Amino acid sequence: MTANSSAAAATFAAPPVDQRRAAVALIALSVSAFTFVTAENLPGGLLTLIAPDLGRSTSEVGLLVSAYAAVVVLASLPLSRLTRRFPRRWVLAATTAVCTVGTLWSAVAIGYGDLMAARMVTALGQALFWSVVTPAAASLFAPAVRGKMIARLAIGNSLAPLLGVPLGTFVGQQAGWRTAFLVFSAVSLLACLAMAIAMPDVDAEQSGTARGTHPSMRRFVVLMVVTVLLVTGGFMMITFVTQFLLETAGFPDRYLSALLLGQGAAGLTGTLLIGQVLDRRPWQTVLVALGLLTAALVLLWGLGHVPAIALVGLALFGLAFSAIPPALSFLSMQVAPGATESATAISSSVFNIGIGGGAALGALVVATVGVGTVPLVGAFFVLAGLVVVAVDVRLATRRAGLPHADL
Repeated sequence: MTANSSAAAATFAAPPVDQRRAAVALIALSVSAFTFVTAENLPGGLLTLIAPDLGRSTSEVGLLVSAYAAVVVLASLPLSRLTRRFPRRWVLAATTAVCTVGTLWSAVAIGYGDLMAARMVTALGQALFWSVVTPAAASLFAPAVRGKMIARLAIGNSLAPLLGVPLGTFVGQQAGWRTAFLVFSAVSLLACLAMAIAMPDVDAEQSGTARGTHPSMRRFVVLMVVTVLLVTGGFMMITFVTQFLLETAGFPDRYLSALLLGQGAAGLTGTLLIGQVLDRRPWQTVLVALGLLTAALVLLWGLGHVPAIALVGLALFGLAFSAIPPALSFLSMQVAPGATESATAISSSVFNIGIGGGAALGALVVATVGVGTVPLVGAFFVLAGLVVVAVDVRLATRRAGLPHADL
């Protein structure tokens, strides 16, 4: 990073584009995030509908999600580098168009192999989308509010499990699983058109978002370690939350939808709250969120057999976990040792590694000692991430000679 680009990033204060247009573009980006996250997880909600229709087992249908995540892990960084010379407006519109085509293809797939191919194409779009969307969204706004805007972008992520997957499951139950994919293909098309029209062309160098504002290879590695630890621990619980609620907390299955809706609502609240503090104290925000997430998991392990306590633990878990991804995205842009898009591509890959690792490790724990132990093992991973961040913040404080609040 040159001295000139550092100065530009530090002194740039005015919004680079008309803020009404930027707000519309941000909504379009958030809707695209909503459709991608929904598309990724929709086969899980439609599992029992897709499997008999295609003559496959539920485990084979589950591979549609696992293979999707694997493509995102492998393709994020290469695609980011291949497209770095193209305007972000058109790259993002193209990724959303790929989502539109991929979900439409899924709706008309003639067999399991055809559906798997459609999923792989959609995953390629998502891999590139997550690599470029955070820097592109940040470039639309002044540096003083970029953390808040990244948190608003993440509202789409939070709404996907809260509304997207349940809505897709409902549509699938009423009109067939293919109709569910058709619906989200239409939503993705609308987001694509809105993005192509409203997304302004902003020069990343001039906006100060091309490279990290405080580049540090050490702190970037710290963020990646923390990401894989907390996502692994968190997704151990997310993957087996319904089984935990039924077998450990003892809730009847008729309450599951309401319980998961409550968890999603808490997650949306966490996303909104973090935007209010992220620009001022990003590292401390991560520390607090990790502390709350650890506490939630320990509470679920120790007292999760009490339904009322399980409700509190579930809500606290949703609140804390949803607050962390936007904070990590914001910090990745700050400490990126090179191009921010490469940093966010690596972050996206690491996040998906954590998802797969958490699901696999959770399955191992359930098979060996039971679902009641899943929160405890998850808590150890999240606590390890908390320790890593705490040590890094303390080290950075000593080096800079600053109070914690100034980091």
